Amino acid sequence: MKIMINYQNIFKNKNKLAYVVGGSGRIGSEITVALLSSGAKTIVLDVKKKKNIFKKNCYFQYFDCSDTENLSNNFSKVLDKFGSPNIFINSSYPKTKDWPRNSFKDISYKSFKRNLDIHLNSYAWLAKLAAESMKIKKKGGSIIQLSSIYGVVAQDANIYKGTKMRESMTYALIKGGINNFTRQMASYYGKFNIRINSLCPGGVEDSNHNSKFLKNYKFRVPLKRLCKKSDVASTVLFLSSNASSYITGTNIMVDGGWTCI
Repeated sequence: MKIMINYQNIFKNKNKLAYVVGGSGRIGSEITVALLSSGAKTIVLDVKKKKNIFKKNCYFQYFDCSDTENLSNNFSKVLDKFGSPNIFINSSYPKTKDWPRNSFKDISYKSFKRNLDIHLNSYAWLAKLAAESMKIKKKGGSIIQLSSIYGVVAQDANIYKGTKMRESMTYALIKGGINNFTRQMASYYGKFNIRINSLCPGGVEDSNHNSKFLKNYKFRVPLKRLCKKSDVASTVLFLSSNASSYITGTNIMVDGGWTCI
């Protein structure tokens, strides 16, 4: 018997529970809105609450992913409160106060080590905890890690000419680690029907961007614009839904063609 697929509903997430780490952030809040629109009950895990996104079916839980000493215990409390998720998304961006000084010239080992711990390690460990929860509940699921084009290719220093912006020694290592850990997790958890993918945006629009940087960036990217928050959120929506049921272990580029040249 031929099974007819309802393509109108395949992108929906009705009756699914979604966690969004960093769900109050610049990109995370857009992801939260997208998930809510698809019908998912959405739990925002963040250190701040963005009030305008908290409507029906959306709940806030204080969660500090930079508290790496208590990460497992704190996440266990969230699971006890809300239950095991069908969808787990990490869009957090934890960083130290001296993050702008993480260039090769100015970085200190203390800052380097701390940023790896709160960003790369927290991403990897939370994804592992979420996957184990899904495994125990035997419900399958989708885990999506927010990465970057700079987890795939090196930073192009030319786009920083005429600005005070600099390359980051730490950022590329963090995002590259997330990308390969995505592959490793996908290889292991596939037998439990748990899919793990990472999403690699290019530079995302920000009203505070330097005008020279914008000009340099747009000249470099084939689509001649920066990434919109909605570009990221809509791709997350695809990866979280049954429309991507045979996609795992991938790093999806949302970069306007940056990495194709």
